Amino acid sequence: MRVTIGRRTAMAAVLSAAGAAVLTAAFAPVWAHGPTRQKVRESIELNAPPAKVWAVIGNFQDMNWLPPVTKTEGDKGNEIGATRRLTLTSGATIDEELYKLDASAMTYSYRITNVDVKVLPVTNYSSTLTVTPSADGKSSTLEWAGAFYRGFPNNDPPPELSDEAAKTAVSGLYKAGLEALKKKLESGS
Repeated sequence: MRVTIGRRTAMAAVLSAAGAAVLTAAFAPVWAHGPTRQKVRESIELNAPPAKVWAVIGNFQDMNWLPPVTKTEGDKGNEIGATRRLTLTSGATIDEELYKLDASAMTYSYRITNVDVKVLPVTNYSSTLTVTPSADGKSSTLEWAGAFYRGFPNNDPPPELSDEAAKTAVSGLYKAGLEALKKKLESGS
């Protein structure tokens, strides 16, 4: 038995499939779900040997080099699982936990365990600080890299809790911290 499909029926099927593809592409953003992980990476060249840089940033229990931090309280020093609470000039606090440390490579990673999104508009935040020596070992590069989700976990976030707000806040914090550290190390104070 032979089945014949007329030209109009075949053309209608093709156009229907093409139309569905166009509609799918046009409305795909509407069907998107939730936030995506954002990343920020900032670095700075320091006119200081790596050991001097590490001496300042390598103690997880001391963030006095970061401008908005007025006090650091912690537990367990530089052990994996160590915690710290940063008190900011505003009085707000941020709780963090050390989850990776390699002192010989001059790097450590930590995560925020508690923060009000009004203070820092992020969730599920983790970060790594790494000191890299220059070729001659007389200067260093400090890199601060973070990954996080915006402060609003659902679709249609308010502007202050959007992806852009989260990236801007984290990048601004990193830049301010790196510049303050550069000033501290290169002025000798």
